[in-house]
Amino acid sequence: MAKVTIYTRQFCGFCSAAIRLLQSKGAQYEEIDATHEPQKRQEMMSRSHRHTFPQIFIGERHVGGCDELYALEHRGELDTLLAAP
Repeated sequence: MAKVTIYTRQFCGFCSAAIRLLQSKGAQYEEIDATHEPQKRQEMMSRSHRHTFPQIFIGERHVGGCDELYALEHRGELDTLLAAP
């Protein structure tokens, strides 16, 4: 199963929704809470070139935020990405 990394911040509804979808898929993920960690937010922005939360990576692939994650699910592509080694 692919390694999933999700950058989040507290009280973010989109972050919670993305995590719920990953959990419903049984995905193992590393959550990086950047709420009080400016260096983690900078790391996220350097990797994703975006400043909004969440930012999600499956393996080394940046898939975007919550909307993009759900779009992958609706297109039937999320399971394939999660299953990749």
